[in-house]
Amino acid sequence: MHRCLVHTEQLLNGALTFNKEESRHLKTVLRVKPGTQIELFDGKGKTRPASITLAEKNSISMQACGETVLHPAPTCAITLFVCISKGKRMDWTVEKATEIGVSQIVPVISDRTIVRLSPKECESKVERWKRVAEDAARQCGTAWIPEIYTPLSFIEALTILQKNNPVFTAALTEEAVPLRDAIREYSNTPPSAGWFVGPEGDFTPEELTQLHEHKTHFVSLGTNVLRAETASLYGLCVLSCAWM
Repeated sequence: MHRCLVHTEQLLNGALTFNKEESRHLKTVLRVKPGTQIELFDGKGKTRPASITLAEKNSISMQACGETVLHPAPTCAITLFVCISKGKRMDWTVEKATEIGVSQIVPVISDRTIVRLSPKECESKVERWKRVAEDAARQCGTAWIPEIYTPLSFIEALTILQKNNPVFTAALTEEAVPLRDAIREYSNTPPSAGWFVGPEGDFTPEELTQLHEHKTHFVSLGTNVLRAETASLYGLCVLSCAWM
């Protein structure tokens, strides 16, 4: 079934009409027509079945044909703290994190992060990442779209680590233990958890010290050195398999 992202108020109202711009995807990609079944979702856990009632050149209308369903949030709300990678790798990271089901994505600019953004560029990037997340959610069938933060400095990111417990950091240090062993210390599923991945050049010694002081768990991902986007996906898969 085709899926359409709408505001919560529109979903609850049940009857809605899209203008030319909003209808573009439905008309050019999905090629809907009267009677086509659509699933409405708001990205905040709610879905509702609907049917196309009017499909004209510049507008499309639909009517809800069932009750609103509230889907439970993941058992463990996982936050991905990830230093921004260059090119389209960050887009890929956002896409896959959405598919896996993370609750929040915090883009981080650390000392060795190659990508540097002005305030205007930050705004543009966040809007792009939100569109990537929305497209991923539309495709994979999730009812939840992660919250995406405006890029934070490493120090700013540390201030919100405490909202997640435990937090695991991918680290190339001798004290790092396998991630699978680290999560075994938790007999019960925690309500939240964080996964922190550094930049292409890894964290600086000073940053590792600060992460240690904030009581994050240093974990290894095997003998191979992974790209940042690969490490992001690796950790999220392990945590989601164990706790979501």
